[in-house]
Amino acid sequence: MTDIETHPLSPFAPPHAQVLMLGSFPPPRARWKMDFYYPNFQNDMWRIFGLVFFDDKDHFVAEGGKAFKEALLRDFLQHKGIALSDTAHKVRRLQGNASDKFLQIVERVDLAALLEKMPACRTITTTGELATDTLLSLMPPGTAKPVIGSHVVTTFAGRPLQLYRLPSSSRAYPLALSKKAEIYGRFFAAIGLL
Repeated sequence: MTDIETHPLSPFAPPHAQVLMLGSFPPPRARWKMDFYYPNFQNDMWRIFGLVFFDDKDHFVAEGGKAFKEALLRDFLQHKGIALSDTAHKVRRLQGNASDKFLQIVERVDLAALLEKMPACRTITTTGELATDTLLSLMPPGTAKPVIGSHVVTTFAGRPLQLYRLPSSSRAYPLALSKKAEIYGRFFAAIGLL
């Protein structure tokens, strides 16, 4: 049996956040380029954000092209009111890699406690299949699974929520960066952040 890993990052939860983005779990630390969410340089999340908000996929890429501008990212997300966390708090890596396919979730995020920190948050989006399925396991029975690029409405802990689903930012997900950015752009426009 493999060791249980506890999530190494605290949620990034600006108190005024209107949207919470949930992934599954960070990659092994050896692949990190910063101590923040989506730290693997091969993951395209911050290139998607660069395209969506600045029409520049390298807006959040550090000079030299091998790392991200963590301080700039944190300031931008704080300003926009975008919170980040993951759906898993404790996992086992069945193959020792970052693939969701080989993650066994041992303990899910305490979503109620996380949302208490963000009273204005009424929108949650997931960024992958495992994150979506894990989030839905926390929702009331019968909550529909949104298709990529769309949303469903539900209530959680007495709070009305819109649950969106976005494509994975992993390069393993078979969709061009520009197409992912289009879907993310439509999402941010729909919730009033673009």
